[in-house]
Amino acid sequence: MAQLPILRYPDPRLHTVAQAITVVDDAVRQLADDMLETMYAAEGVGLAATQVDVHRQLIVMDTSEERDQPMVLINPEILWASDEMHVGEEGCLSVPTIYDEVRRHARVKVRALGRDGEPYEFDAEGLTSVCVQHEMDHLRGKVFVEYLSLLKRERIKTKMVKKTREDQARRSR
Repeated sequence: MAQLPILRYPDPRLHTVAQAITVVDDAVRQLADDMLETMYAAEGVGLAATQVDVHRQLIVMDTSEERDQPMVLINPEILWASDEMHVGEEGCLSVPTIYDEVRRHARVKVRALGRDGEPYEFDAEGLTSVCVQHEMDHLRGKVFVEYLSLLKRERIKTKMVKKTREDQARRSR
């Protein structure tokens, strides 16, 4: 397995719409494994392939307290979403150190293919529901900061560009 570089907002590649995966083969399973390793190393609870510059419909997640229940979602779709909404603080591995409140459906029913290529469905609420919706946004080319006001987005963009420059300068020394 290998850790993959995570794109940082406002990288335009984060706005690429992911394509469906037509065959679940060893390359897709390896990508899922590498994404899980990357997600765990970055201390995240979810990661979409878009965030590692692979524009295919693949999400990995682990919202368990023990961090021992990895999930692989290939070509995920939301079959049902509750009318009830929930506002909660979200962060993103592509927007490190930034957290803000986002309004999401409180519960969703999801269908996806698993690592084995077989379809499965599950009901999600709480953090799992938020995570699925957040990561599926990435597959559609949307970053959570786009739910925020224009002023907040511009401040975040400025902060991220500055941080990226500082990190690159540090690495080149």
